[in-house]
Amino acid sequence: MEINNVSSEIIKPSSPTPQHLKTHKLSVLDQVAGDSLFPIILFYPQTCSNNTSLNKTSDLLKRSLSQTLTLYHPFAGRLKDEFSIDCDDTGAIFIEARAAASDMSEIVKQPTVDMLEQLMPYKLNEKPSVAVNLAAKVTYFEHCGGMALCVCFSHVIADITTAANFIKTWVTFASGSDTSSEDDDVIKHAVFGCSSIFPPQNFSSFSRNVISENHSNSAEILTKRFIFDGDKIAALKEKMGSESSSGYHPTRVEAVSAIILGGIMSVEKQADDFNHSHLVASIAVNLRNRVNPPIPEQSIGNIVQAGIAKLPIKKTIDYRNLAETLHKSIEKINDEYLRKFHADGEFLSNMNDVLEGLFDKNCRWFTISAWCRRPLYEADFGWGKPAWVSTVMKHKDVAVLLDSSDGKGIEAWVALPKKDMAKFEQDSGILRYASIDTSLI
Repeated sequence: MEINNVSSEIIKPSSPTPQHLKTHKLSVLDQVAGDSLFPIILFYPQTCSNNTSLNKTSDLLKRSLSQTLTLYHPFAGRLKDEFSIDCDDTGAIFIEARAAASDMSEIVKQPTVDMLEQLMPYKLNEKPSVAVNLAAKVTYFEHCGGMALCVCFSHVIADITTAANFIKTWVTFASGSDTSSEDDDVIKHAVFGCSSIFPPQNFSSFSRNVISENHSNSAEILTKRFIFDGDKIAALKEKMGSESSSGYHPTRVEAVSAIILGGIMSVEKQADDFNHSHLVASIAVNLRNRVNPPIPEQSIGNIVQAGIAKLPIKKTIDYRNLAETLHKSIEKINDEYLRKFHADGEFLSNMNDVLEGLFDKNCRWFTISAWCRRPLYEADFGWGKPAWVSTVMKHKDVAVLLDSSDGKGIEAWVALPKKDMAKFEQDSGILRYASIDTSLI
């Protein structure tokens, strides 16, 4: 597949940021997230048929992006230091590309990291020449008329909820909706300072080194997509619920996560150099509705904290038990827990207590990030809703879960060391509940 960039420009906010909003303070949760870019890729079939329509589409995207940046002004700024964003209206990057001889279905039917990476403004792990907080790239597939829009968000000011709301607002401006109507509540509270709730701290060595060492990028990492059909998930949930003596019934994410974690345990039990007695599962938990009063859903930032479950690797894998243990680690994170955890600037001390004994040779870490139930499939800029929504990553021992296009299934992007992926694919739970390389278009 050959993709050629044809233009690149800086998109500035349509209106200057007011003086009193020039500095956006980061929270401690923003600080621990790191400053990498994470991508969301939206695929639209048969969007543009000629150069005139291509130009109109690009103009619409750039104009509405400029309007969106006025409300989300930190995305047009630059990281000032570990405590703040300078909202100086420098702007976001917008790249236009053409794939003259390629068909979009080539990617969607059997996507690979290398293919998806070509749709990004920058390659994974590539440091942009200009340190931006947001970069977008639109790729037109002239052979089939399809289009892919990739938006990369700086993790220092965005979690998946922030990113989804940014795209929703961008769509609102592109479609010409009345931004003052009740239906466009996403416009309100776009920038909400969470630094007062989760005060920043001076601990860069902890936030950047511990996390990066455990989930470092490597050429030895293989990433694949596993598709969990909605009917199979429903049957799995029912089975787990019937086996529970406590009345527990898993969510879709918990059920699929249990199968993935069981697969990792199976890999561990087969390893020649096996020395892990426990699997530590970390899952990002949205805090917006877990504090009292709730934080507005439209608030930007990393308003998430990890639920952590230490799971013994046993000979027999109990999926229900895995799901319920993960569920308990999520439910533990409530208003009372968070207030104690962040009280008096003790986040670092409390986090060290939680992690004590979990970063040793007996434990293997695996991180789950669930992007389900976000309105990404509703992103209609004026040419219809996306046929497929994806991401791309190369982080070791990570799974990103997204909704399938029908909203019932889950697509899991799983990144493992190459030596582990072959064993993971052959795990009985993965073979029973998941499939690979299913055509979507």
